[in-house]
Amino acid sequence: MSKTITLRPRLNEKTYGLAESRVYVFDVDRSVNKHTIARAVEAQFEVKVLEVNTMNIPGKAKRIVNTTGKRSVNAEGHRNDYKKAYVTLAEGNALPFFDAIEEEEEKEQAVQAKVDKAAEKQAAKETKTRRGFRLPKKSKQTEEESK
Repeated sequence: MSKTITLRPRLNEKTYGLAESRVYVFDVDRSVNKHTIARAVEAQFEVKVLEVNTMNIPGKAKRIVNTTGKRSVNAEGHRNDYKKAYVTLAEGNALPFFDAIEEEEEKEQAVQAKVDKAAEKQAAKETKTRRGFRLPKKSKQTEEESK
């Protein structure tokens, strides 16, 4: 076994939700154990690991179709097996995988707030004016009669 292991983070919606509770998911080599994974995460990201849970995922069976010229061959194949590691970090520790997504969401919220404020201002301005609707000017005689 080599001294270094490759930690490949799984970045999808489910792992994004888990990251809010300080649980991060990695694909690791099938030969490594929980202790090795914990030491690798602590060394690579300088965080404190509380616990590591692992799952061995068998590869799915897939049909392979080769078409060469006039012949076609159906063969059975399968994807590679792999191991997933769920790493729970101590309170106050985090990994920077989803920081870009959170920054983008904050920017979108700030832009939306500006748009809402401008729309509110425009709506208030339109209610003060008559929306392009002009009434004929009152003559002096009608003003005196209304008094």
